[in-house]
Amino acid sequence: MKEFLHRKGIKPSFKLYFIEALSFMALGLFSSLIIGLIIRTLGQELGRVDWLSPYIAFLEPIGSTAMGLMGPAIGVAVAYGLKAPRLVLFAAAVTGAAGAELGGPAGAFLCALISTELGKVVSQETKIDIIVTPFVTILTGVGTAMIIGPTIADALASFGDFIEWSTTQQPFIMGILLAVFMGLALTAPISSAAIALVLGLDGIAAGAATVGCASQMVGFAVSSYRENGWSGLVSMGIGTSMLQIGNIVKNPLILIPPTLTAAILGPITTMVFQMENNAAGAGMGTSGLVGPIMTINTMGSSTEVLLGILLLYFLAPAILSLIFSELLRKTNAIKFGDMKIEQS
Repeated sequence: MKEFLHRKGIKPSFKLYFIEALSFMALGLFSSLIIGLIIRTLGQELGRVDWLSPYIAFLEPIGSTAMGLMGPAIGVAVAYGLKAPRLVLFAAAVTGAAGAELGGPAGAFLCALISTELGKVVSQETKIDIIVTPFVTILTGVGTAMIIGPTIADALASFGDFIEWSTTQQPFIMGILLAVFMGLALTAPISSAAIALVLGLDGIAAGAATVGCASQMVGFAVSSYRENGWSGLVSMGIGTSMLQIGNIVKNPLILIPPTLTAAILGPITTMVFQMENNAAGAGMGTSGLVGPIMTINTMGSSTEVLLGILLLYFLAPAILSLIFSELLRKTNAIKFGDMKIEQS
């Protein structure tokens, strides 16, 4: 059996299913729900300009369409990440759609994961593979959605509601916890975007999460500027701080500046500025400017909101992380080259 599963490319592991597959799920989310929200938000905000409105009216329906295709995008992304054969890959669009309809993003992920692995088992094992493989993939995926989808959706929604309620009751403590945890998740090889969407983070809880992610990205970008220059500043500041994973393994102390920054800014976000966001922006930080755009989508584009975004997502993380990293450099805890990233 072990040899058979190996031949089929089925190698169950926590790393494969809950780190790598979740990362591909995040790509599916970004390619549908998140980019759709961005397009729709641009359409709504630019549509307020009278002379421009007729020319960009198409943006809102395009964005809504992209958002509606979240399930199929997750299904295909997860199947691709699991190196599924072609028929399994294409059928995963159906299982992802069914999972999303009955269980939300988490349902789409689980249904795609289970159906892909089972589809791989039967792939190319019969002379009527073109029928058997998609049949098994779709049947198992939709069946999984019907059996566990609603339960998963309700459980995760309840947990997300509890987090949001806890944040309103204890904004100081939860502000720290959410900012630190989500920031570390963004830098680690797991998907903070997927976590935020699965839990459905909203309101000031999502705001704290966004600031935590921004603290890691902007913090690392600025702290390592002398080693990585402008290309590093951009690739981490609006790309991902995950580029520092290899360096963190070599010297974990480089995590202190952005993490301490997140711990400071988290409660300031929840208690002073009361910045809000939605689930699509909560786990993205400044990556692709999704966090700021989704904050505008949630709170509007008033001067106060724009100033809050500028201060909490960019200026404060840059200044605080630079101060902390310089202090650690003076004690020789961080040395020149410790945050150097490999760039092609």
